[in-house]
Amino acid sequence: MTAPESPAPAPTPGPRLLRRVRFPGQPSLYDVALADGRVTEVRAHTPEARTDGGPSADLEGRVLVRGLRDAHVHLAQWAVVRRRLDVSAAGSAREAVRAVQDGSAALPHGELVTGYGFRDGLWPDAPHKRLLDALPDGRPALLISADLHTAWLNSAALALLGEGGHPTGVLREDACIRATARLSGVPAQTLDDWVRDACEAAARRGVTGVIDFECADNVTDWERRTAVGPPPLRVAAAVYPEYLEAALARGLRTGSPLGPLLETGPLKLFTDGSLNTRTALCHDPYPGISLDDPEAHGLARTVGDELVAVLRRAAAHGLTPAVHAIGDRANELALDAFAEAGCVGRIEHGQLVRSEDFGRFAKLGVTVGVQPSHAVDDRDVADQHWPGRTARAFAYAGMLAAGARIELGSDAPVAPLDPWLSIANAVARTDDARPAWHPEQRLTVAQALAASTGGRFTVRAGDPADFAVLDADPLTAGDDVLRRLPVHGTLLAGAWSHRES
Repeated sequence: MTAPESPAPAPTPGPRLLRRVRFPGQPSLYDVALADGRVTEVRAHTPEARTDGGPSADLEGRVLVRGLRDAHVHLAQWAVVRRRLDVSAAGSAREAVRAVQDGSAALPHGELVTGYGFRDGLWPDAPHKRLLDALPDGRPALLISADLHTAWLNSAALALLGEGGHPTGVLREDACIRATARLSGVPAQTLDDWVRDACEAAARRGVTGVIDFECADNVTDWERRTAVGPPPLRVAAAVYPEYLEAALARGLRTGSPLGPLLETGPLKLFTDGSLNTRTALCHDPYPGISLDDPEAHGLARTVGDELVAVLRRAAAHGLTPAVHAIGDRANELALDAFAEAGCVGRIEHGQLVRSEDFGRFAKLGVTVGVQPSHAVDDRDVADQHWPGRTARAFAYAGMLAAGARIELGSDAPVAPLDPWLSIANAVARTDDARPAWHPEQRLTVAQALAASTGGRFTVRAGDPADFAVLDADPLTAGDDVLRRLPVHGTLLAGAWSHRES
């Protein structure tokens, strides 16, 4: 393993006492004492507050909350996307091609054009390789959908894969993942630098932890990165089935420490695909698709006895299963499998759920990781492809009322890695001038903030000293302020990972 020449910068040393802080919704001032990376005392502020001989920080009445945690990211892909051509505004395949033509003009001759963010679920025309073949100089092009489940390639890019004869250039699900990995890979050191930049940007938004669901040898990649220096946030590195045997051979369990601020995450499994790709597994067929089509209801991946067997094996070895389920049939099958396997775990996304299944999350001890930005980004696609069912789509309030434990995430790069956008979208259920979409499924700010901070945002003695220091009170901020809420500083294990000068 070759490490970069320069070690990662060390975090800025932190204070032993945070003076004059407020907590959300409270006018009183408090002092928070820290030692060995944890909170030792929370007490009413007094001017003569003791510092136990260490440095203190006067936060001048700013609001202190527990550090924010994004419960679902793909960090390497997010790091790369931050350097890709954005085609998310395209309203048709032809508009996407024009965006690629404009954005690729400055690239060196023959260099691969990589774009991201297209959503073809509502397009009047279909993506096809011949449209992208219009790029000048026969330039290869790869466009990745916003949901990461579809890749659109032109003939030159297909030739690089040895698939020049592919009829459309549109690859879905596993074929998409393989093509993206082969065509858009960068040297490990370069990628690691980009990932660290992305983590530092997240720290500037108050993030102190993530679950990284990158579809790769995630444990090995993160052990390589932390060998250079600790990351600026806590990382739980998910394991995928192809790396399960290696994890079991090492005796890894969810929560096992792997390095500074790094631990083993859950085992990621898939029951279905996605809404925009029309592969989310549903009870009802997709409009306009023949019932003779084997995927009229979506795509079933790991389900039934196969899923039960994997859940049992993972749980027996201490690995928490995290099951991707988007359609209502997929969520039902995932919950059935948890019930039969007799283990707890997570369901990732939970976008369309039968009302009678809301209460099963709590009954079975299954956490649901949701991404509120998807609710506002996909509302039109959901209205078209899940007609008559959207009252139970992205049903955060309904699931929470039924006792489910909800954790918020971004699914970056599907949405930006910014917890305040997730919180604002959970609260507003809109991000444009239109009224809230199914406002009965809104969360309160307090509920959304708690779902972003490990279940509660208040600070108590014994907590890890992971905090976000805010220049506005989120409980009283309007939607616009909440969406761009100013973060004065972020502390990780008592040290500053970000602080405004």
